[in-house]
Amino acid sequence: GYWGNKIGMPHTVPMKVTGRCGSVCVRLVPAPRGTGLVAARVPKKLLQFAGVEDVYTSSSGSTKTLGNFVKATFLAIAKTYGYLTPDLWFDRSLPVSPVQKNSDFLESQNKGAAK
Repeated sequence: GYWGNKIGMPHTVPMKVTGRCGSVCVRLVPAPRGTGLVAARVPKKLLQFAGVEDVYTSSSGSTKTLGNFVKATFLAIAKTYGYLTPDLWFDRSLPVSPVQKNSDFLESQNKGAAK
């Protein structure tokens, strides 16, 4: 994948994804930087429009039906946008547990009684 290191912008898909439409199945596989788009004519144009620079593709089914081929490629690309990479994670503050609240309350009551 591309998110394991922080060298430059993302250049490939984050993981292996598959898109299906009709009998056509298109699989996108991450590739090392500098590989380029290893794809047929139709998916190569869509991948260029999506901004992917390096990817391997594999397709099966009746790829001569270009409508299904394009849609399967589009669905595979769309799956990569639903992937939340670690650089997009945000920190969430954890709520104080009821046990800790009770412990803090008892401690404050105990300090007030000691005076």
